[in-house]
Amino acid sequence: MRPSVVRVNRDLLRDLYAAVCAALLVLTAVLVGRAIQHRDGSLRVDWPPLLASWDPHVGPGTPAAVLVAVVVVVYGPSLAVRLPWRPLLLAVWGAGMAWTWSLALVDGWHRGVAEQLTTKNEYLRAVDRFHDIPAALRGFTGHILIGSPDNWGAHVAGHPPGATLTFVLLDRVGLGGGGWAGAWCITVGTTAAVAVLIAVRTLADEALARRAAPFLVLAPAAVWVGTSADGYFAAVAAWAVTLLALAVRGVRPGPYGFCSGLLFGLTVYLSYGLTLMAVVAGAVLLLGSARRPLLFALAGFVVVPVLFTVSGFAWWEGYRVLVTRYYQGAGGVRPYGYWVWANLACTVLIVGPATVAGVRRAVVRPGLWPRLRSRPRGDHGDLRLSLLVLSALLALLLADLSGMSKAETERIWLPFAMWLLPACAFLTGARGWLVGQAVLALLLNHLLLTGW
Repeated sequence: MRPSVVRVNRDLLRDLYAAVCAALLVLTAVLVGRAIQHRDGSLRVDWPPLLASWDPHVGPGTPAAVLVAVVVVVYGPSLAVRLPWRPLLLAVWGAGMAWTWSLALVDGWHRGVAEQLTTKNEYLRAVDRFHDIPAALRGFTGHILIGSPDNWGAHVAGHPPGATLTFVLLDRVGLGGGGWAGAWCITVGTTAAVAVLIAVRTLADEALARRAAPFLVLAPAAVWVGTSADGYFAAVAAWAVTLLALAVRGVRPGPYGFCSGLLFGLTVYLSYGLTLMAVVAGAVLLLGSARRPLLFALAGFVVVPVLFTVSGFAWWEGYRVLVTRYYQGAGGVRPYGYWVWANLACTVLIVGPATVAGVRRAVVRPGLWPRLRSRPRGDHGDLRLSLLVLSALLALLLADLSGMSKAETERIWLPFAMWLLPACAFLTGARGWLVGQAVLALLLNHLLLTGW
């Protein structure tokens, strides 16, 4: 047997070991979590480590979801190689929307889409309180604590007002209600895959981006992109990173740098935790060839904070009060000792076994660590992609260790998870891994009734 064949077989075996270890982590999180929840209820989730309940079911989206999965598995890898670049991006967005919509509709229109953002703790419940937007922003922090008058629901209180303001503005232009809000999150959220592909092509190379494309379509993360606002947050953050990547690689550095800064500014006003996207942005700067765009990005970044601060909302004060609110609610009850590792089991479920194997390959990439002291350039596209993936992993681990992400990370960490998915480009036998991704997503959506 040739050495190259032996090496491929050995790498595949190690990939499978990584996937099995990840599955064991999930199983352990389920069993230990059920024991803790049965004992004292401190996890505050019905089917740990996910916020979900056991409810095997099928629905209107089931046939479409299975069909999309089969089509992507059979034709995805070959089309990703053959299609021209721009049609490929459109195909990824279209297929991603079909996959996400079909998974959401497994639970039906009302439960799967229209009602997701209208429950008591969700953003749409606060829209009527923003009839005077400047006044609402000035008083926003005063309603965060549980003991405050007319305190916000958990999601409104747990995010800067940019998140709620998005749905307020949709309502103002005639797109009010849960149906439009759900459609907005799915339509915008599925563009994150397009943004990630453009960034991978810009910072690494096109071949790797093409190999990653089917995995960005068929990610289990779509289960939550279609049912939470965090998919929308993930897309905003992804485009911020991608525009920065284009700028530092010399593509319209002024306009793209400034727009990247604007989106980064918006990102941190959508979710406090997404300040950690600065880690991914740092990797992009390391991989870039120009520093001048950073000035444009900084100029763009200050716009959103200035607008909110002038309007009466101080981000730093909001975050300070939020920390207190976090420990007033479920965050003060949920045990850190369980969630600090069970959160990683949630991550396995949103990125799938293929991504686990891909990240393993990124970590052990030959020549990666010696080259981190010098910027990987030239033909080292695989090293550049590894660095990008590992920066997202680092951001996710920092979020985990902070203790401010105990549970519900299947949606909260979507912005970080999107940047782990390109690691699948390192895998061999794409169709087999795609089957694993699709089966996991279909099982999650049909066996569990997710909380989002």
